[in-house]
Amino acid sequence: MTQPLVLLSTDARGVTTVTLNRPEAGNAYNADMLDALIQGLTSLANDPAVRCLVIRGAGKHFQAGADINWLGDVANYPPAENYAASIATTRAMQLLNEFPKPTIAVVQGGCFGGGVGIVCCTDVAFATPDALFGITEIRVGVSPTPISTHMVNAIGLRHTRRYALTGERFGAREAERIGLIHEIVAHDEMEAKLAGVTDALFLGGPAAIAATKRSFLGANNLLLDERQIAMMAHEGWTQRHSPEGREGTAAFREKRIPSWYRGSGETG
Repeated sequence: MTQPLVLLSTDARGVTTVTLNRPEAGNAYNADMLDALIQGLTSLANDPAVRCLVIRGAGKHFQAGADINWLGDVANYPPAENYAASIATTRAMQLLNEFPKPTIAVVQGGCFGGGVGIVCCTDVAFATPDALFGITEIRVGVSPTPISTHMVNAIGLRHTRRYALTGERFGAREAERIGLIHEIVAHDEMEAKLAGVTDALFLGGPAAIAATKRSFLGANNLLLDERQIAMMAHEGWTQRHSPEGREGTAAFREKRIPSWYRGSGETG
């Protein structure tokens, strides 16, 4: 029997664990995972039994961004379907960022592209010492527009400009330094850390927490309206559908350097 791509479980206190469940693909997202995440977040936001959300990745990695095979397929979709794929990514991030209850990310292993976006959209983020991060979309010729606002909000424009433009990978210590995560926590100490933080959250009034989150986002112009969502999705799909986007995804799948690369010894 096929396992759901997003697992949801809520304990007796109201802590809901959302587990991204494609471990064989590093939990990379595709259309089905995005749909499951959107449906799950929409349902949980309105469930009074849910007091806080913990987001995890099944297996070795937290989340490896978009599934490169899916991206390659989407690049060849007609415009309307291509746009719909970008809307789904943008909507999933918006729902997480604006979720009315506290959210916590627990990162281990690889966290790339959209995985970084997920972390940026949570209220609290912890990572194990082995965690590895990267905003790597530009290396396959696409643009991280669905997560752009959230990255700038989480780590500031200066750090976003560096890591989104270079695609460099960086470890947990650097992620902590730039504010992407709050703390580095050893594997065997993570559950105790989560218990302490969730207990602190339970001391806050649920309605007060929801109002506080919305106030923070609203006062800083971080609540996305439909026009902004449409614009971000449009920018994303047009770059992905471009010759450069197609070349980048093809190069990644074929394990070769993309045609735009110019080595240090090249001129002209």
